[in-house]
Amino acid sequence: MNYIIVSDSSSNLYSLPGAEYKTVPLKIITAASEYIDDEKLDVEQMVNEIKVTKGRSGTSCPNVNEWLEAFGAADMVFAVTITSRLSGSYAAAEEAAKIYMENNSGKKVFVVDSLSTGPEMQLIIEHIKEGFESGKSFEEIKNSVEEYMDNTHLLFSLQSLTNLARNGRVNPTVAKIAGVLGIRILGAAKDGVLDPLHKIRGEAKTLEAMFDEMKKRGFSGGKVRIDHCFNPESAEILKEKILSEFPKSNLTIGTNGGLCSFYAERGGVLVGFEG
Repeated sequence: MNYIIVSDSSSNLYSLPGAEYKTVPLKIITAASEYIDDEKLDVEQMVNEIKVTKGRSGTSCPNVNEWLEAFGAADMVFAVTITSRLSGSYAAAEEAAKIYMENNSGKKVFVVDSLSTGPEMQLIIEHIKEGFESGKSFEEIKNSVEEYMDNTHLLFSLQSLTNLARNGRVNPTVAKIAGVLGIRILGAAKDGVLDPLHKIRGEAKTLEAMFDEMKKRGFSGGKVRIDHCFNPESAEILKEKILSEFPKSNLTIGTNGGLCSFYAERGGVLVGFEG
């Protein structure tokens, strides 16, 4: 029996070597343009254009048909979505799963609400891939994913929360503080929403606090996935902090795709890790 792993593009993951994998794109929409969040998107151009574009901007999740098309003809499907608390992507994937199984007797779909985004989704996707590689059954992988998610986390460091506030993702009062006199917001994904934890002045102090928060959440040298929005310097500094104390950590640095760049904005850093 063949399988496929599908995620929406908030995972920042557009390919997965060694696995059958597809990404379903979200869209970023302004009064002037529509950006499709796939591997062809010029993210820097998008970020620059949105910065100077007047009027409202927002995002649109994949529809049911887009999810169905991504499922293809696989016997087993695992679909991983951005948190259902902030997007309709999960609801669309759930409806697609229902239709797919009704029309294809014996085929199975499990939709995973990541309750997160970006690099924490990558950890979940990798875990599913590893389950198939080890020969686990569909049900075994499904059960293991639910257990694994109890021990994964997402932290974020942002210098601007403008787009998050405009789209109702964070409190506007908190957003006004970010970026003033060099203040950054350090936060976490909590129960599927974005929870600001600290207001910190300066990049170095923010990264130190982020590493401390990782350890408070049980990090002791497991997997770490760091994604940034045009801030490779901070990503590298955080990497060195982690490896200096936990040199055997499985750590990679990547870049935010369109959706995560829209919300994290320039300078944002997202960290997914095992606790």
